[in-house]
Amino acid sequence: MDVKIEESWKKKLSNEFEKEYFTRLTGFVRDEYRAGTIFPPGSLIFNAFDQCPFDLVKTVILGQDPYHGPGQAHGLCFSVRDGVEFPPSLVNIFKEIGTDTGIPFPRSGDLTRWARQGVLLLNATLTVRAHLAGSHQHKGWEQFTDQVIKVINDEKQNLVFFLWGAYAQKKGESIDRSKHLVLESVHPSPLSASRGFFGNRHFSRCNDYLVKNGIEPVNWE
Repeated sequence: MDVKIEESWKKKLSNEFEKEYFTRLTGFVRDEYRAGTIFPPGSLIFNAFDQCPFDLVKTVILGQDPYHGPGQAHGLCFSVRDGVEFPPSLVNIFKEIGTDTGIPFPRSGDLTRWARQGVLLLNATLTVRAHLAGSHQHKGWEQFTDQVIKVINDEKQNLVFFLWGAYAQKKGESIDRSKHLVLESVHPSPLSASRGFFGNRHFSRCNDYLVKNGIEPVNWE
């Protein structure tokens, strides 16, 4: 598995690629792709970075694992390719956007359109075995994505971080709240959405903050 990642990120993360944990991780992931079905396809592991170069990042949505069903995952958290049924969490995200901003429910679940505006759609773990949620956790991806968060936290300001659910909130504990906006609520999954995801108004709050800081807001359509 050669590390093919967008050039600006490659520079920012070059030290990580040299580290022992990343070498081990690469070996593990390569073996997994040889042995069975892994999502997303290998060419899309770093899709979140490829669609949203470092300089473009203004918002970060933090997920946990890629989807593990056929044809769903394509390297952007919560996003699915066109033609794939919307997973329940994505349905709830779109519902909240509608309530919050008045934007109608979209036809496409492919969030590439957000990524290209500066929304880094980052999963904590970037690969998963088919039909086996969490199967690639604790292999090194979390260390890598912690470093991604550290780099953007340290080198940028006035970012908006969306931390939905206890897992994302724990991962985002180190974010400097004095120079970034951190929006927290329960996860949009059907198990928790009605306990505080619906009505969190994160999408309009994000844009209000960006505009206040002279940054182009995100079109959530």
